[in-house]
Amino acid sequence: MSLLEIRGISKIYGNVNALRNVDMTVEQGEWLAVMGPSGSGKTTMMNIIGCMDKPSEGTVLLDGIDISTESARNLTSIRRDKIGLIFQQFHLINYLTALENVMVAQYYHSMPDEKEALQALDRVGLLARAKHLPSQLSGGEQQRVCIARALINYPMLVLADEPTGNLDEANEEIVLDIFRKLHEEGITIVVVTHDPEVAQEAQRTVILEHGRIARIVVNESGKGQEGE
Repeated sequence: MSLLEIRGISKIYGNVNALRNVDMTVEQGEWLAVMGPSGSGKTTMMNIIGCMDKPSEGTVLLDGIDISTESARNLTSIRRDKIGLIFQQFHLINYLTALENVMVAQYYHSMPDEKEALQALDRVGLLARAKHLPSQLSGGEQQRVCIARALINYPMLVLADEPTGNLDEANEEIVLDIFRKLHEEGITIVVVTHDPEVAQEAQRTVILEHGRIARIVVNESGKGQEGE
């Protein structure tokens, strides 16, 4: 069953065609990676899937909802209720503890629940760091707070933009292991990455070039095989 269907989307900024007639489907529970050089349209695609932008042309169905025609207000609600966002730059509030940063996401969704927020931090191995400020956490720990924040409202889709881009090898492996467990739990994951090793963790890799899908690679046992 498809969670996400992209049908003929294009995005035009002035004279720049950031995306050109892109078709793509993401199945429920699938782990998909998106790769491509700078300017290929990765960020534009992420913003559209994440309800932060709308295509100039085409249709995007998320859980059966045509998000390409929804108002900005409705897109905010859909993003809050259905999508967990993870960014390369963390975007934590520096004067709030790890626990409070996670609870902020609850506040905008429903009601803050400290017990649930602690469980989310425990899920990413940070229960003992719950009362620490971002400045007291390593980069890898800050990224895990971001993952806990993204998961706290039980999203249908986890959308991650270069989630290991600022991490060393050890912390990258910790984050990838969390993603593996999420995938085993049936959570749909879309990861935008420049790292082939991260992309190989996914079931498929969509490679963008000049705003188009150049090819799709099916990853089996860590070895990519080109698909149609």
